[in-house]
Parts: sequence; structure tokens; C-alpha cells
Amino acid sequence: MGTARASLTSFALACACASTPASSPDGGPGQPDTSPPAAEGPAPFDPPFGYASMRRWSDWDQLRLNVRAVMRSTHDVAGGNEGADASHFIRVDESRIAVPLDLAGPGAVYFARHNHWHGSPWHYQVDGHEVIVRETSTASPNAPVQSSIWEPSAAFPFPLARTWSDTHGADLSWTPIAFSDRFMLGYERTHYGTGYFIAHRYPEGTPVGSWNADPVPSDVTALMGQDAESLAALIPDLATTTATISIGPNETQPLARLSGSLRVRELSFDAPEEQANNLESLWLQIRWDNRSEHSVFAPLPLFFGAGTLFNRANQEWLVRAFPVSIRFVAGRVRMTSVFPMPFREAAEIVLVSRGAAVTDLHFSVKTEPSSLQYGAAARIRNQGYFHASYVDHRDPARGHDLVLLDTRNIEAAPDWCGHVVGTSIIFSDSANLSTLEGDPRFFFDDAEHPQAQGTGTEEWGGGGDYWGGLNMTLPFAGHPVGTRSAQEAVNTRDKIESLYRFLLTDYFPFGKNARIQLEHGGENDSTEHYQTLTYWYGAPKACLARTDSLQLGDATSESAHAYASPAASIATQVSTRWDLGVDAVGSTSIQAATTDWERHTAGTSEFELAIDPLNVGVLLRRKFDSLYRDQRALVYVAPLNAGSEFKFAGTWYFAGGSSVVYSNPATELGATDAHVQAIDRRWREDELLIPRSLTVGRSKIRVRIAFAPLHVPIAPDVSLGPEAWSEVRYDAYSYLAP
Repeated sequence: MGTARASLTSFALACACASTPASSPDGGPGQPDTSPPAAEGPAPFDPPFGYASMRRWSDWDQLRLNVRAVMRSTHDVAGGNEGADASHFIRVDESRIAVPLDLAGPGAVYFARHNHWHGSPWHYQVDGHEVIVRETSTASPNAPVQSSIWEPSAAFPFPLARTWSDTHGADLSWTPIAFSDRFMLGYERTHYGTGYFIAHRYPEGTPVGSWNADPVPSDVTALMGQDAESLAALIPDLATTTATISIGPNETQPLARLSGSLRVRELSFDAPEEQANNLESLWLQIRWDNRSEHSVFAPLPLFFGAGTLFNRANQEWLVRAFPVSIRFVAGRVRMTSVFPMPFREAAEIVLVSRGAAVTDLHFSVKTEPSSLQYGAAARIRNQGYFHASYVDHRDPARGHDLVLLDTRNIEAAPDWCGHVVGTSIIFSDSANLSTLEGDPRFFFDDAEHPQAQGTGTEEWGGGGDYWGGLNMTLPFAGHPVGTRSAQEAVNTRDKIESLYRFLLTDYFPFGKNARIQLEHGGENDSTEHYQTLTYWYGAPKACLARTDSLQLGDATSESAHAYASPAASIATQVSTRWDLGVDAVGSTSIQAATTDWERHTAGTSEFELAIDPLNVGVLLRRKFDSLYRDQRALVYVAPLNAGSEFKFAGTWYFAGGSSVVYSNPATELGATDAHVQAIDRRWREDELLIPRSLTVGRSKIRVRIAFAPLHVPIAPDVSLGPEAWSEVRYDAYSYLAP
């Protein structure tokens, strides 16, 4: 059960200065009002958070502004695969607790993944209080407990929390952990301490609350265990288009032409089980509103979550996921999707055969008016088109990530506002599981550094240790098909290995573009034949526009933005790399060092940035040198009117830096080590959302950055090292209603 205890030393020091903004030094227009802004009221594009984001699953298609997602992990910052991307920590505190995640609020951690029970007991530090979270194998890690559970069980109930007993290798949690000021996660043990975590961050004043091991509401627990078929049965009676068709080899068969402002709520196929092999030659194509290209273009089984329909174990459910399912029942194979799919005028659904004929194929599509819940104008204005974007990676380039999705110039639109909600991936067609060492890396809105960095491909798919080669299917993650080795395969189709990962609360929003990348193998060295499908929603227009950029070290730019930082260093050139995988493959350079101008300060910086007066919020992005650890500042914003006072806009905090602690003792109960690794990959980017109450109607703002260091060393008995706020570039992005 959860227990309270004294805060970790490092966290206690941080919270002492995080709870209330410090007074700002003299200078600049007016003096700061240090009270936080009033809670933001709801706006048309405000995202639901916490349990509301689960209950409103049917609003998956709704666009979300003023929220950013990050995925942090224990990956090898040096670009390799040290320890299988395990046990690389931000710091180890005086109590020998290792910290892989440290965020300033408001925010919520929506997903956590650990390899088995490793790391447990986990210390959840939330807004100054602590809850000890553990898995029931913790007491005897050398003799793990079958049918283990998370504790406290009321806060981490099945199916929101899963353990290696049913995931075949991982402990997973989808319990939302809300924090208003700060969240820090600590590992008490570090043997094989692999982890990745997905969190959302919101503007200051967002009323997210503060988690304290609260029981999960029973309706949420029930909902999160559903599958596509059971969810379809809950949807009220809808207009239905059905047909039973036959399709010949290499034929195109129109299925439905729909008109009006509607949403597809259910899409299903079923056919005789003996035709499962032939169904694999069918491709689903969907075009919305007569656009220039299909928004859905996917092999039929992969769309529904599996790389093949070969059912080795003759099980009832091949895929039993929340938005899609594949079920073998009554001599037929049934495929169901409940992804909401809106359109404004027309939808065209087509099947294309790329091989064998299929007969007695039943098709059904159910639709509802787009105005069903919020009124036509509001719902249509807020909707994104559903996409399932397929890529065949037949010949992966060594040293370079696979690009699963790049939204730039999709359907002849240079910009998209939307969010990524999942992937379905064939990662081998030869039963080779070693390629699963590859890490996911996601970039949004022209970012140079990924906002999301994971620890491996099977971790992304909800497993661990390659699932032990076994199959599993959960509502939001799975390894539905593929055998343990080529030697054990009963036929060629049995060698097809695939995974799926769906994102409901832990989706990744973007306002201009998205680039979803995946390493193939631990150092981008696998030659396996990947095929990938990325599920996302998007409207073909930017809702996030860069309106200004301040380049430090450029005298013209600094003058134009009225930059002032009395204690700042002189601008100097820094040459270093980004944290982006391997540097070289053999003698071929993959990622060279880049050079930029940098300043740093232990005081304040002020500057002006242009924004769009029609904004509904502003995002600031900073490029910086992460040589300086735990960079933290209090941010204030003021209009340019004479005598205007600064208002507190949020705490800008990037935990850790280019140096990490590697602690991976050889045994389960081995003592935490503190091997500090200084790595020459210092370029980073980070973002801060500014409350719209401080930006709406303004064409320019003045920003004050007040450095507020934590004074926390990276490890016991290690010197603190230099502390400063580093500045290379600031970009202002304005959120605009799409």
C-alpha cells in the first residue's frame, strides 16, 4: 500500500523555491505580480485532462491546443544501447534514490512503463508529498510473484495498471498522475532500471489538481478494459450502410459513398475464417471530402492491429484493443474499428485487392451527425480528419531512423494541426526479434530535438525483453502475431512479427507538423523489412505559427528584440551534438557537431517577442546548452505599455543535462551506483506554454526570465558543477484557431 515519508532531499530543496515565485530583480517595465494567473477557463480547443480524457474517448477527433506532450526515458544519451537503454538517470540523491523523471507543472503523467518490477519501490513525489508505489514482486525480486499487481491497488487498478504477468515483460500504468507544481519519480532499485514516461504539460493556472493515491473511479476502470466490439455495442443506434461483396484478384471495389456532415463511429468487416489468408491481400482506402489523396491507405489486417491474420493458436481474439479488434468467432473472422472519423461533405470507402479473390465479405459502416453533441458549428470547427498513413520500409538505411510519418505536404497541405494517436508496425517478416532494440523518436512543429525519446520498440508496444517471444493483446498495446524464432514458425506467415500501440490520454499534439521516427535496431543497423501504419488526426492548416525568433549572439537580432541581461556571459560559439542516435556507422558520419552562439546567466534576461493578436495562447521554445544542469527559471510576461507590470507566466524547468548517472548493478538487490557520464551531446530544446490571459489581443510581449537554481548535485559526493540559464535561441509560436 502507499505510504508517506519524508521527501527526498533533492526534492525538498526544489519545492522550497518552486511553490511561490520569487521576487524579480529590479529593471524592466514595472515590477512583477508574483501571484499565479487565474485558472484558465475552458476554450473551444482546450484539451480534456485526467479522467475526462478517458471518458470522452469518442472525442478522439477533437483538436487540442495549449497542451504539449513529452516522452522521457532512461535511454543511452551517448547514442548507443548501453544496458539495453536502461538505468541512465537524471541524478541520484543523498538517499541513493535514482531519478529518471522530473517535471514542473501544471501537468499529468499519463503513462509509465518499467521493465518488469525493476525500480520498485517507486517514489512518486507530487507537489511536495510522497507516495510509495510498488509491485508485489518487490519483496522477493529473485522469486517474482505470478499474477502480481501494482500497489496501492485502488490507485492502480487492473486494467489501468498491468504487470509482466500479462504483458510478458513490462509493468505498465495508465493511471493519470496530476501535478500542479512538480512531479518527480524515484527508483529505489536500479538493476535493469528501464523506463519511459509520457506526460502532458499545460499553461500555468490550468486546474489539473494534485494526485495523492486517489482511487480510480469505477466507471473509468470499466471503460479502460473495453475492446472495439464492446464499445461498438455501447454506441446508440446509428445510420448503417452494409453490403456483402466479392472482390476479384487485383480489383478495386467501392464500398460506400457517404454524403453530409457526419462521423463514422464503427467500421467493420467479416468473412469466412478459411479466407483469412486471402484477406491479407486487401487494402483499405478512405478519402474525406474529395481531397486530393486518401487519408487512409492501409493493408486491411495492419489497420486492425495485426501484421497477419494467421492464427497459430486458434484463439478467439487475435487483437482485442480499445479502438480496433480482430476476432475469430462462429467460423468467421470479424474486424472492428471504433475510431471516430468525421467528414464535412463526403466520404469514399474503397477496398483494393493486390492478390487473391475474396468472397462473402460483409462490410458495415455506421455514422452519426457531426452535430450530435455540441452543435454542428462547434463540432465541425474542432474536428480533425482521421488518418492511417502507411510506409513500406523495404531497405532501411544504416544509421538513419525510419520515418513513419512526416505530415509536411501530405494531401498537398504543407501544415497540419492535429495529434498522433497510435501505430501498428510489422518489424520483421523473418521472426527476428533482435531488431526491437530500436528507439522511437518524435519531433513536432519544426523541432530539432525530439520531444519524445523512448527505450526500444517492444517497450513502445507494451512489452519487455521482446515479450519472451510470446503474443499478447491489451487495450492500448500488443504483440498479437509472430513466433519466438524462425525455427519455431509453422509457415511463412507465422514469421511476421507485429505490434500495436494506441494513445488515448497519452496522445501527442502538434500545431504545424509531426515527424514520427523509429530506430531499426539498437544502432539503426537492422536490415529487417518494416511496414508501419501511423494513426493520427489532423486539420489541413496550422494552429501554431512561429511569429518571432530571437537569436542570441546576433547583435541585430538582440537589438531588434530589446534583449537585456546585465549578468549574462559574452556570446561565444559552442560546437556540440544533439541527442539523436549514433554519431557514425563505420567511417560514415551520421551526426556531426553543429556550432551556434550561446549566452548564459545566473541573473535575469529580458526581451520582446512578436505574437499574433488573434492568438489563443503562446508557446515559447528555447534552444540551449545542457552543459548547465537542472536549468530552472521563473518566467514573467508583460505588455509593452509604459508602466505595465509583469505577471507570473510559469516555471520553466528542464531537469538534468548532458551528464547522466548510470546505475545498473549486476543483481536485483545490488546497491545503487553513481557512475557519472559526461557526454558531448549538449544541444537541447524545451518549451513553455504561456497562459492566454497574458497574450490574447497583444501583438508583442516582453518576457522576463529569472534564473532560480535548485543547487542539487548529480550524485552524492560529486561537486555541484556550473549553474546557469543557457540561451541560444528563443522562438515564439502563437496558437490560432484552425
